[in-house]
Amino acid sequence: MCIHLCIYKVLPPWPAVGTEDAVELRAGVPSGSVPGLPSLHGAEARGGGSPGLGPPEPHGRQSRGSTGGCGPRPGPRRRSGGRVTSERPGPFRGGGAGTRLLRGSSDSCCIMSGESDCTRTSPSAGSPSDSELLPDRPKYVCTLSPDLVTKAREELQEKPEWRLRDVQALRDMVCKDYPSLGTCLDDAFLLRFLRARKFDYDRALQLLVNYHTCRRTWPEVFSNLKPSAIKPVLESGFVTVLPHRDPQGRHVVCIRPDRWTPSNYPITENIRAIYLTLEKLIQSEETQVNGIVILADYKGVSLSKASHFGPFVAKKVIGILQDGFPIRIKAVNIINEPRIFKGIFAIIKPFLKEKIANRFFLHGCDLNSLHQNIPPMILPEEYGGTAGKLDISAWNELLLASEEDFLHDFSELVLPCDSSPHDLLVSGDADEKQCDDSLRGMKPQLYYCY
Repeated sequence: MCIHLCIYKVLPPWPAVGTEDAVELRAGVPSGSVPGLPSLHGAEARGGGSPGLGPPEPHGRQSRGSTGGCGPRPGPRRRSGGRVTSERPGPFRGGGAGTRLLRGSSDSCCIMSGESDCTRTSPSAGSPSDSELLPDRPKYVCTLSPDLVTKAREELQEKPEWRLRDVQALRDMVCKDYPSLGTCLDDAFLLRFLRARKFDYDRALQLLVNYHTCRRTWPEVFSNLKPSAIKPVLESGFVTVLPHRDPQGRHVVCIRPDRWTPSNYPITENIRAIYLTLEKLIQSEETQVNGIVILADYKGVSLSKASHFGPFVAKKVIGILQDGFPIRIKAVNIINEPRIFKGIFAIIKPFLKEKIANRFFLHGCDLNSLHQNIPPMILPEEYGGTAGKLDISAWNELLLASEEDFLHDFSELVLPCDSSPHDLLVSGDADEKQCDDSLRGMKPQLYYCY
């Protein structure tokens, strides 16, 4: 009896079953002594919950125990005395005491014990064997400046020390929930979707699915999508990107519908040009963090031209820009809009989220109002700026020179032979179908306003 009491007083309480600390103690390794294993986390602790108000609610799917056979799933985070701490993953149930299952990729895994030297946690932070298993997956290298790293941390809840683990978590969810999605799984590609949804795993996954659904359900826009195919649109000057960024580091996309002649090509060609422009811009990590600004000049837009932007096209374009593309649209500046634009805006406004709708600014012919949002020093002379004449050649050359990059990137986004676009339809499609009748009802407003 005395012996048992002495042992009880000397030994500390046994850790909670299921934590990594308990596994490491059983293996004879002190907690936290395994090098190279960053703490796991959940996205909710970055933006959800407040210090002193208790732990935040579990967020998204990161609290699941199953990884779907693709990799480690970050565990829930907790707050302790106002400081954010992280729980480590539980033990691999099939490996015995002191054993953890870490996956280096969706194709391979590594059994790791407390005394092992293996510390692989993701394909981007792996050992030489990773490159043998996944030779085509490039290693991610951050190109953000220190200031942008700080901005991403504050605005997007992006933690550099957890970045690759977040990417791996999203990759695991894709492998488990959408194994036939046919998407690229590179770190840099998935990171676009995490940043666009502030590292909310579930919302980033939904955005990725929407991205593919949009591409597969509108073949008129996405078939044979490459810069050379939309060269006439680029040469017309319908869409271009101003050479200078604004003070917030955002590119300005300039759209001029008056440059389009409907008899030359359908409106879908214009949408293809805009989409490729956004695809090129989002390749930059700086744009992923800062977002973009749109400047739309509706000078000379007539009723006949506006009628091409019907309910079907409006619904599709809004669906892509708002819920189907990983880019942050920070402002939409409309200038020289005729009365007809009130009818156009009446069609699209019901389908805009409140946050996006509040970012529309109608300036009319007031250049001073425009200059309050976009400084004259980056605007061309056509819009009262001091940056010289509007030059579309530089952006056209840059986009056309990226032909091979687009062909390579889009070749990885292939619909598997055993899937159909309808298999990937996202929630809310039924609601969109119900909106068709209401959109048709709004179309007469366009003629009334004109």
